[in-house]
Formats: sequence, structure tokens, C-alpha cells
Amino acid sequence: MANGEEYEEVSMAEEALESALSGEKFQDVGFFKRLGKMFSGLSKPHDSREYKEARIEVQRLSAPLLAFLLPTAFFVILIVVTATGGGKKEAIIADIQKAEVEEEKLEEPEPPPDVEPPPETDDVQVEVDIPAVGTPTEVAASVPVMSNEPQSPKPAEQDAMAAIPSPVTMKSVMASSRATGVRGKYTSGGANYGDQKTEAAVMKALRWLKFTQKSDGSWGGVHSAAFAILTYLAHGETPASKEFGETVMAAIDYLLGALQEDSNGKPSFKGSDGNEYSFLIATYALCEAYGMTKNPNCKEAAEICLKRIVDNQSPTGGWDYRLNKASTRDDLSFGGWALQAVKAGKMAGIHVSGMEPCIKRAITYLKTRAFVNGGFGYCAGGAPTGLTATGCLCMQLLGYTKDKEVAAACDFMRTWEPAWKGGNMPGGGTQYYCYYAAQCKYQAGMREGANAVDQKSWKEWNAAMKALYPNEIVTLEKKIEGPDGKEKEMGYWKDGYHDQVMGTCLVALQLMVYYRYLPTTSLKATSVADDVKAATATADKSGDVGVTIDL
Repeated sequence: MANGEEYEEVSMAEEALESALSGEKFQDVGFFKRLGKMFSGLSKPHDSREYKEARIEVQRLSAPLLAFLLPTAFFVILIVVTATGGGKKEAIIADIQKAEVEEEKLEEPEPPPDVEPPPETDDVQVEVDIPAVGTPTEVAASVPVMSNEPQSPKPAEQDAMAAIPSPVTMKSVMASSRATGVRGKYTSGGANYGDQKTEAAVMKALRWLKFTQKSDGSWGGVHSAAFAILTYLAHGETPASKEFGETVMAAIDYLLGALQEDSNGKPSFKGSDGNEYSFLIATYALCEAYGMTKNPNCKEAAEICLKRIVDNQSPTGGWDYRLNKASTRDDLSFGGWALQAVKAGKMAGIHVSGMEPCIKRAITYLKTRAFVNGGFGYCAGGAPTGLTATGCLCMQLLGYTKDKEVAAACDFMRTWEPAWKGGNMPGGGTQYYCYYAAQCKYQAGMREGANAVDQKSWKEWNAAMKALYPNEIVTLEKKIEGPDGKEKEMGYWKDGYHDQVMGTCLVALQLMVYYRYLPTTSLKATSVADDVKAATATADKSGDVGVTIDL
């Protein structure tokens, strides 16, 4: 019995399981039936089984429902936007018309005004250029002074100065009268000017200097290099010049390299002569070089040298050999170069302390100590000599053109004529004196308001100079190639006293007097404080005395 009952219970369980498996819960119900059952269950009470099953069904169906609804909504929105914005757009038509530009007729440029000849030039700013060295009779023989242990005060070493045009234009001879076009104006002929022969002679000399320049940039010493530089600059030749640029550059570099300190710590030039004329002339050349090129090395070197010149002026206003400050000998030949170096520095825009009082003291010296009996003497109180031209020119270029000392000096030189030797000037007709005399007569005869006597004196001198110098140049058979590739003549002058380079430069500079600097009657050359006044340096009624510098 027991086994029968157990078998019956198993059978009943199997039947229940089969019934359950075949029930509704485990059958595959369709989507829409499930959906209907879900909505029906959601309407039932919340605590009922049907409601709970409906919520579960909602969760099951949310994922596929969203997967269907979201893309459908996106496409609907896209269709709506496209339909809304896809309508016909109104075209905006821009009417672009070509602007009518009235052609403006340019006025014809006025031709540049002719360069007025020197007599018509008023109040021109002038640079001092007085190249010469020593007196023919008094200067001691050149004795090189070399320091055993020189220490260079010159600017820091660098390559050769750049051959570039100066960026600065100065209101002075250095940027105006030396230009090519102006040179042509003043060498076109006429009683007061140069001509083709004078300019051809100058070109021969410049080419000869180029041909004879040494590999170190000199012509055998400091003074010859300085003279050559002054001669090239007077013709407007700088390191940027096509034909002579390298020559000028090498010469300037030579001077810069020769500057040193001597055994006493003073600036000097290696190989300078015993009396140091070379120091003054080299300083002068460096001042002009800076004025023409604005090379900073030239300025720095010139400042060093100018400071020594200014600081070693004698108490009486002059200068003596070796820049001996204690001496009151006041040598006009030596002092003339010192004064012109200072003046050239001033015109180039180089200013060292004490420069203005120095110039004023020099004018006092010229008027009270150097001027005697209608002319200027070699030393203070001495009789007038050929250096009358030196003192006269210094006063002219410093703005004292109409002072009585200048007028008297012009009268003293009235009969002088250019000559190689044995002329009718005190000391003979050396080029040293002729060089100064040519400039004095030019300044006096060509200035505005010049009297008839001074005008006649200049014309006579110029006629004699033009007849003498171009015909006396020694033209070499050998020729030098010019910038156009053609052979050019070269030559030099023998003056019978100076070395060949110096003599040639002195003559060439005379033949460039027409454009080297222009005449002036009221040159503004110095700027001096009110309390610095020269005892006898008074202006004439026209106020013809320098008070400011205009660069």
C-alpha cells in the first residue's frame, strides 16, 4: 500500500508540472497582445498583480519603442525644416557700376634751379679745409717719433670702413658744393671759375695718387696720407665713390690704425714728424672724413685728437711745436693747422669740451699778437710773411671777413701771383703760401658785396693759376684704367720744395677752390657762452661775427 500511494503522488506532480508548462505564462504571446494586456493592467488598482505586471511590461517595451520613435521624430523634423527653408529665395541683384575716375593731369615738374655762382651765395655755412704742412723756412726736418711701448687709444679693431653713402646731409660745403653736379657748374669756364683743363688736371692727380698708394693705405707716412684724404674729400670722393672709394677707404683705415698713445700716455700718430705737424693735419683729415662719411670710428678718433689740441692751446691763444702748452711762442704755421683742425671738427658736428673758448682765444691771438704792420707774422710780434695768407684765411672762415685785419691782409697780398719759386711774396713763391693765398683771394673777391679791388685781385690770380698749373703737371706715359674700362692719364706736380705727394695735393686743392667751399660774409661758426668773450674780437656794424654753428 505504501508503494501505491507514493506512485500516485508522483503521477499527480508530473501532471501539475505538465499543466503549468502548458499554461499561458510560458506561451509565446504576440506583441500587440502584450501591448493590450499592458494597457489593461495599467488601469487596474496599483496593488493588483495585473498593474505590477503592466509596469514591468512598460519597462520591457520602452527600449524598442524609443528606438522606433526617436529616428521617426528626427526624420519628421528634418522633413519639416527642409520643406520650410527650401522655398524659392528672392535673388538680390547688385548693380555694380564702374566708377568713373577723372584722370588727373600731373603738372610738369619744375626744373631744378640753377646753382647760383659764389658771388650770389649769401650766408653759406662753410667747412674749414686748409691742407698744408709746416712753413717753408722755419719747419724743422721731419723726425719720426716712435714709442717703444705704444698703447692704442684708437677705436676697437674692426674691418675696413663700409663703403656706403653717408645717411646724413649737412648744410655745408661737405654735402653741397662738392657734389658732382655743382662741381660741373663751377668748372664750366669764366673768369671767376675753373674750366675743363683745371678739372682734367685734378683728375690726373687723383688717379696718380691712386696709382702710387702703398699696400698699407699710405703714401709713405701720416702727413702724406692726411693730405691725400683731404684732396679726395675736397673732390667729393668718399669710400662710396666708384673710382676712388677703395683708395679713400684704405687711407682712412691707415690713419685710424696709426693712432696710438705715446710713452707719456698722450694720443699721437705712429711715424709723425718731430714737431707733430702730422698730428694736426691727420686730425684735420679725420674730422673731414667724419663730416663726409659719418663713420663712427673717425668721430671717436677725431674727438681724442681734438681734445689734445684744445687742451694744449697756449695761454695767449696760439699753439707751438709738439703742442707745448707752456710756450707762448705762438707759431702761426703750426697754430694755423691746429685751428683748422678744430674748425673742421666743429663743422663736422664733433664737439669736445673747451672748443668754443678755444676758438675765441685763437681769434684774440690772431688780432692782437699775430697781426703786425698790415700782415700776419710767423711768430707773435714778427714781421709779416707769406703766412699772412694763413692768418687772413683763418679769420675769413671764422666769420670775420669784414674786419680791418682781413682787409689789410688782402692789401698786403694784392700783388702776389701763383709761382713755383721766386715769386713776389715774402719767402718766395712756394705752394704752401700759394695754397692759402688762392683761398684768401677767392673768399675776398667772390663774397657778396666784394669791392672792385678784391674782385680784380681774384680774377687776376685765377687767370694766372689756370694758366700755370694745368700746363705744369707731369703727365706719365703709363695710364691707369678708369671706371669705364678705358685708360686714363695720370700725373703729378713738382713744386721744388715739398715732397711729391704734398706738393701735388697743394696744387690740386688750389684748382678745387671753386667748389671746395663757397664764399661767405657772415659765417656762423662758433657757439660761445656769454661769459666767454675775446678781448678784441669785436664784430663790425653788420654783426659779421660767428655766434652759432648750423650743421
